[in-house]
Amino acid sequence: MLLVSLLILPIGAAQAEDLNGREIKTLIEGKTVRLNTSLGLQLPLRYRSNGVVAGNISSFSMARMFAPKEEGRWWVNANRLCQKWPTWYDGRTFCFSIRGAGKNRITWVRDDGAKGSAIISD
Repeated sequence: MLLVSLLILPIGAAQAEDLNGREIKTLIEGKTVRLNTSLGLQLPLRYRSNGVVAGNISSFSMARMFAPKEEGRWWVNANRLCQKWPTWYDGRTFCFSIRGAGKNRITWVRDDGAKGSAIISD
């Protein structure tokens, strides 16, 4: 799926330890996580405190091929950030190990091995 390829970015090995569940929740709850894409664009995901994650790819020219905006669910399980979208990623649940990578920056490894980085903002 093209959306998946947009979100995957190779990253160098991080020196920090994986964040625990409490740290992950504190870091992203109520914040926007901007995933860095291979196209040099950032995909904003808003992690609301009620467990809803809102994504918006309408700024991507190819967004008309997908649901450009979607709301899914997010939660923390076993020290990993998990999320499930109704149609993005074919509705699959994915979980991510998260590491701090400097102020307001993280790196992540998805449970299928995909890796990437992101910037966190209010």
